[in-house]
Amino acid sequence: MQNNHLSRHAQQVLTVTQGKAHPGGPGSDPSIARSWLRCLEDYHLDPSLSIAPTVLEHGRLLESRERLRQVLQIAGNEMTSLHQQLSGAGHAVLLTDARGVILNCVTAPAERKIFERAGLWLGADWSEACEGTNGIGTCLVERQSLTIHQDEHFRGRHTGLTCSASPVFDPHGELMAVLDVSSARPEVSRQSQFHTMALVNLSAKMIESCYFLRHYDNHWLLRFHLQAESVGLFSEGLLAFDGEGRISAVNQSALNLLGHGRSGLLGQPVEAFFDCSLDELLGRASAQASASWPLRSRDGRALFAVLRGQPRSVPKVMAPTPAPLERAKPANICLGDPALQMDFRRALRVFERDVPLLINGETGSGKEAFAKAVHQASQRAEKAFVALNCAAIPESLIESELFGYRGGSFTGARKEGMRGKLQQADGGTLFLDEIGDMPLALQTRLLRVLEDRQVVPIGGEPEAVNVRIISATHRNLLERVGDGSFREDLYYRLNGLEVGLPALRERSDKSQLLDFLLVEEAGEQGVRIDTAARQALLAFEWPGNVRQMRTVLRTLAALCEDGRIGLEDLPALIRQARPGVVAVAVDEPSGTPLEEAERLTLLNALEQQRWHMTHTAEQLGVSRNTLYRKLRKHGIAR
Repeated sequence: MQNNHLSRHAQQVLTVTQGKAHPGGPGSDPSIARSWLRCLEDYHLDPSLSIAPTVLEHGRLLESRERLRQVLQIAGNEMTSLHQQLSGAGHAVLLTDARGVILNCVTAPAERKIFERAGLWLGADWSEACEGTNGIGTCLVERQSLTIHQDEHFRGRHTGLTCSASPVFDPHGELMAVLDVSSARPEVSRQSQFHTMALVNLSAKMIESCYFLRHYDNHWLLRFHLQAESVGLFSEGLLAFDGEGRISAVNQSALNLLGHGRSGLLGQPVEAFFDCSLDELLGRASAQASASWPLRSRDGRALFAVLRGQPRSVPKVMAPTPAPLERAKPANICLGDPALQMDFRRALRVFERDVPLLINGETGSGKEAFAKAVHQASQRAEKAFVALNCAAIPESLIESELFGYRGGSFTGARKEGMRGKLQQADGGTLFLDEIGDMPLALQTRLLRVLEDRQVVPIGGEPEAVNVRIISATHRNLLERVGDGSFREDLYYRLNGLEVGLPALRERSDKSQLLDFLLVEEAGEQGVRIDTAARQALLAFEWPGNVRQMRTVLRTLAALCEDGRIGLEDLPALIRQARPGVVAVAVDEPSGTPLEEAERLTLLNALEQQRWHMTHTAEQLGVSRNTLYRKLRKHGIAR
């Protein structure tokens, strides 16, 4: 049966590449037909050949991950959030490098084997030259977002997959990664992927923006947009320039807003493109993002902007260092719940005495935020806070990530070796998330590190480390001790003090947390929530906890046009929920974050293409009729 399927698919590929595509068939899309032709003529691939993808050896995979370490750090939370927005089940969220090698994968643990059988391994090479037409490889060649649905894959063995991929570009316009969502469910329709594609695009743009902001942290950074309320959102223009006023980097949105090509801006004085002097521009700078101000381009376009940097007219004043006992409460966490406040004070007190913390709580309840707040309020605040998710890294890589390795210790190892998380956290704090998923062999090594205060890199000599440990889990570790999957001695070594974080539905400070998160997500927009909308948000059970609330507020802030969020703006899931009843995700897309992400993607594409419908349809990869249908569905009109 499998051989018959492969033969039929191979015949279909040959028919299309001979120019005989059936209308409406997989080869009727010109981009698919082009890719299939490349696979046959350039790569000499056989569509009926059923072989597993090529997987990089351990050392080369570590080297690839090291090259994109900062991108992987930024993308980690975004990938987890994306997986949750897609309701999790049946999806794998993947990040690859510019060669198509999978460097990170987020999926439900129970489904990991399903995707591995499909060839979606960490280290697998999914370039078009190796695996033929597929979401990752074809995205790399076409340099644009696309969906490859089942029979559109070149190889017959991949026709059970549906993949939606979006490129991630660096500040210089070079493609550095691909974000992909793959599904192995046979009932997935191509039409349903419009919502998935919208979310993948949104996440890819957020990764790009975060990378840009971090990469040019020491530059003057101009953030601008046509609308004041859009400054700070993923569609904003980003422009970095040095102390001489010369432009160092721009993102694609900045090029679209200014109407120039990249080569025409880089190295040029920033004042050549804006109707103000460099001194006037620098006088507007602020160390923190503040309210946007009007800025006109040289061609007369009215913009709104903020400039990140230290104003030249204001001398820097060294603030006195507060005494340890007077250290301010960390600003990146809400502690309005009295029980949570008490737990925080107790956790900080024992942490300062080098007692390990074990944080327990449901997924999304803020375990890492709590751990980081403890670190920032402690004497170690100026040292490194290093996080490692034990469930997100395969067993074959976690040893290298945690302990590091000496150069040349195994085939493919980097000459200079690699410092592990323990060495990176020396003098600071190591946060081990999902500690319950750490392999048994590594549990033994970690216990020895905690006892001896020494780490032994792979192939290296013992090194002394001064590190404090905070671990977290959503599992019952005592049950895992009972079934033999977690060492009892390590459990008692890590559990100096156990802190149980409450689920969001149990917190007494939900209202305060709502305001706190809205300020973080809306920035300087000054968004307010109507009374009815606020009541609905507070009455909702939030099964995804703080992470889910943050994601919903981020979407609402992005879509807010008049400075207010009303009941009608909330996702249907929240509007229709009844107090005290846990809401369950439904298939109906109307009003959900997926629906809102689709609307936001449409608006962004229309804006980039100046409302030129043909160009907008081409950018989104849909027909003009489909585009008009989507615009009517969302009530979008110029």
